[in-house]
Amino acid sequence: MITTTKKLKCAKGAAMVEFAIVLPLLLMLVFGIIEFGLVLFDQAMITNASREGARAGIVFADPRITTEQISTVVQNYTAGNMITFGAAANPTTTVTGACANSGDPLTVNVSYPYSFLVLPNFVSSLSDTLNLSAQTIMRCE
Repeated sequence: MITTTKKLKCAKGAAMVEFAIVLPLLLMLVFGIIEFGLVLFDQAMITNASREGARAGIVFADPRITTEQISTVVQNYTAGNMITFGAAANPTTTVTGACANSGDPLTVNVSYPYSFLVLPNFVSSLSDTLNLSAQTIMRCE
């Protein structure tokens, strides 16, 4: 007949083995939630940056703002707001359309290659980068 003390010692060992099996899955789930939260945040910041650039470009001014100045607005916004953990937040900005007349469309495209921090270490088939992009079209004032 097995005593209660022996049963508890056997159960402790089984719990440690089960925890060792479940721990990698738990860590992958936690870090996956964190990584994709960061991806969604940076996507929102890129979308906001494209809006800020387009808004700066369509506002009536004499002389009109140049495409380089619009790109600078986008760069400044992303540099101050994106979470990059030390990596350079240098998205690619493409501005098409000129505000020659009121009502002309101005398009600002922003793209950024997001580099995953931890997740590719757990899932080898996952790419190291994810291309984030946003487009804003506004009419000139």
